Amino acid sequence: MQTNDTTMNARSLIERLTQQEDINFLFSNRIPRRFVTRFMGWWSRIEHPWICNGSIALWRLFSELDLSDAKTTRFKSLHDCFTRELKPGARPVDRDPEHLVSPCDGLVGECGTIDQGLLLQAKGFDYTLQELILDGELAQYYEGGQYATLRLTSSMYHRFHAPADCRVEQVNYISGDAWNVNPIALKRVDRLFCKNERAVIRCRLASGQLLTLVPVAAILVASIRLRFLDVLLHLRYRGPNVIACDATLQRGEEMGWFEHGSTIIVLAPPGIRLGDGVFQGGRVQMGQPLLRTG
Repeated sequence: MQTNDTTMNARSLIERLTQQEDINFLFSNRIPRRFVTRFMGWWSRIEHPWICNGSIALWRLFSELDLSDAKTTRFKSLHDCFTRELKPGARPVDRDPEHLVSPCDGLVGECGTIDQGLLLQAKGFDYTLQELILDGELAQYYEGGQYATLRLTSSMYHRFHAPADCRVEQVNYISGDAWNVNPIALKRVDRLFCKNERAVIRCRLASGQLLTLVPVAAILVASIRLRFLDVLLHLRYRGPNVIACDATLQRGEEMGWFEHGSTIIVLAPPGIRLGDGVFQGGRVQMGQPLLRTG
């Protein structure tokens, strides 16, 4: 009990400090982001019980890490914990053909209609779809369509899945920075999503419509793994940027994972709308309805 009380007190103190925006922004952004991210990638893969268990214990001070739905709670490294799989059935996948499901667990950030090529990052901060995906023709395709920004916190399940039966026909990897993507940074860094490392994943639905997922990496992450590509996309990867592929996935099938936690921006064309229960500030789990075609 005393150990739990000590942990709770330490977490409470850390939360009070990190809720101060200037301190939070300073310690999560005004540091050598790329160096820290690469160091974290190396550290997290060390397979030693003391390092693994100690790192997870430290992680618990900064977040409410819940491993109750994890397939196993015995990990070889911190990386194993970050990229953990779930118990079978932990995320039921909605089978309604009119629904497109959330590809990940996440907090719903800004969402709504893509108007004149603009998406909202945070109040007072917008960015252009063209700059995000670096493809003018694709950006025009989504004009008047819908977008949803899903933020994965560090303690969440970090794998992402196919939102529907689809065929992945292209991946465009865009190297970039590693800014934090928390709400404090989003209110301070203009066009943040357009500056960070990201991948543009084109998914062709059975209807012929094109759904695009844009996983955006961040500090301590900067590594995106896609199961259908034999390439680890990270800060040191320089190309080829456009990678052709032909991967057929079923609804809910795993697509890939982040190393730590980040954001996925979902783009849908006109004719597809946000689900009734999807709103800014809400929370969604992988497999729950995110968009609907009907």
